[in-house]
Amino acid sequence: MIKKLVIVFIAFLAIQSYAQQGTASPYSFYGIGSLKFKGTVENRSMGGLSVYTDSIHVNLRNPAAYTGENLAYYGNESRPVKFTVGGSYSSIGLKSNTSSDNATAITFDYLALSVPLGKFGLGFGLMPYTSVGYKLESVDASNNPINRFRGEGGLNKAFLGLGYMLAKGLSVGIDAHYNFGNIQNATIEYLYDNQGEPAQYQSREANRSDLSGLNFNLGLSYKHMLNEKLELVSGITFTPESSLTSKNERSFSTITINSSTGQEFAFNTIELDLEASGLKETDLVLPSKFSFGAGIGQPRKWFVGGEYTSQKISNFSNVLYSSATTKFEDASTISLGGFFIPNYNTLNGYFKRVVYRAGIRSEKTGLNINNESINEFGISFGVGLPVGDIRAFSNANIGFEIGQRGTKNSNLIQENFVNFQLSLSLNDRWFNKRKYD
Repeated sequence: MIKKLVIVFIAFLAIQSYAQQGTASPYSFYGIGSLKFKGTVENRSMGGLSVYTDSIHVNLRNPAAYTGENLAYYGNESRPVKFTVGGSYSSIGLKSNTSSDNATAITFDYLALSVPLGKFGLGFGLMPYTSVGYKLESVDASNNPINRFRGEGGLNKAFLGLGYMLAKGLSVGIDAHYNFGNIQNATIEYLYDNQGEPAQYQSREANRSDLSGLNFNLGLSYKHMLNEKLELVSGITFTPESSLTSKNERSFSTITINSSTGQEFAFNTIELDLEASGLKETDLVLPSKFSFGAGIGQPRKWFVGGEYTSQKISNFSNVLYSSATTKFEDASTISLGGFFIPNYNTLNGYFKRVVYRAGIRSEKTGLNINNESINEFGISFGVGLPVGDIRAFSNANIGFEIGQRGTKNSNLIQENFVNFQLSLSLNDRWFNKRKYD
């Protein structure tokens, strides 16, 4: 048990040490950043499908999954304590009608623990929810910069959840999420003299928003054997609308820029009085979210399913960063995917115990710029590689996704991305009933 915990925290620290920027997407400029959390590596390898639940993997999308059936391997007396930690690497190709560029990002994705408590199940952990990380520039006809935009930060979630088994195959659950983080961005306006040379001093606007708030996620999971082999699996989640408190700062500075290093040196900084305009502290709406999914399969052998998610992004607003060219519309995602295991408990043939996953998803992000909806599409694959004692059912999960986000229409940017994900899903039995002869 201790060894597994050490492995988890070493992996967490290693991922955190490299996770300097969670995204490189220019679309993270809008709202509170690009959505980072789309489930565990297991979910993402199946097109984001999260309807499937079992007793040996953590499902962070549906709190009803914290509970479940006891394992026959444990004499039907208990189920394992589940640990998971994950991170990802993204390579993004950026294309517009006039230019192209490449960017990369490495990020920590989640750390979670799920503990069985009889018919109850407890889960808690930490994950980034949104991420901001962009560097954009507008230029004139002579390719001289007019404005330069830079942003970083994002929103994190610390969560605590509880699931309860109402009856065989039927479970409910609730998660409480504490959201926290900050978003920082800066805009530089370039000035030129009569000869077209950059002026000695430029102007910079800097903004910072410190965000915090609480929201809840409700879940239900239902499983039923249709016959001796086939099982129906379904799930529903609902996140009610909530709000974030945003404490804001804005300043204007006269700066000089080192032409070699790009380092900025500020002079004559003026802190803007946002309180006078009612912007010192604002409320941001976190829209409600609903998902429903169902699938069919043979337990511990194969599964195929689909899931639909909708979110009222049209209710989101941010008065501090409003734009006439940007609006928010309702978002939706359709996911299809599944897995296959040749023989999960065989003692002969390692690759017969490997979990093979695949999926596809189509997403309407809810962001609309210049009357163009920003959509996303991805195809994913993955494997769950058994590690350690076969009785623990632990896995190292590897996921791979290729996809596209955005469009080149209306002078926008199209992203072609490749995501590589890695996680550890470790199980251990903490609570054993003592038996005496």
